[in-house]
Amino acid sequence: MDEVIAISMTEQQNSIQYAVKNYGKRLFGFIRSRVNTDEDAEDILQDVWYKLISVIDTEPIGQLSSWLYRVSKNRIVDKKRKQTPLSLEDFAYEDEDGELIFPEELLTEKLNPESVLEGKHFREAFFKVLNELPEKQKEVFVLNELEDFTLQEIADKSGENIKTIISRKVYAVKYLREQLNKHLK
Repeated sequence: MDEVIAISMTEQQNSIQYAVKNYGKRLFGFIRSRVNTDEDAEDILQDVWYKLISVIDTEPIGQLSSWLYRVSKNRIVDKKRKQTPLSLEDFAYEDEDGELIFPEELLTEKLNPESVLEGKHFREAFFKVLNELPEKQKEVFVLNELEDFTLQEIADKSGENIKTIISRKVYAVKYLREQLNKHLK
């Protein structure tokens, strides 16, 4: 049984090394062309590698290149959302494919009382669902998404393993998506 685990870990390490070697520079260039600073690009790329580490042993990745660019794009959108308070993206949510979905009322030409109520409803639903999360998942999500800490910074601050922090974030995002989809339908 131990040999199977060792082989599995070796395969994981080889997959991660392959991804970094073959996609690292191009991915950095892709990210850098869409953010303001090298530091922002490095932070996002670091988050992409952490995401890869967290999912490589839990779910199959069909097209590694497509997956890496999709995760990068999502992290860029997340970073921009944090920098632009109350932008239209603040009221959107991601579907299972990582695409942003906007409530129809927010896309109309003029804001009307119903669309204002929808935006308020979304915010209320979001914070209600956020408060339903287990405390440690909620803490990781809030620190990473709302207070702009990197996952590594959260791990260092809490003294937890980075994979534990990543798992908490993954579970929090999954739960939030599922619950918000229910609330918004």
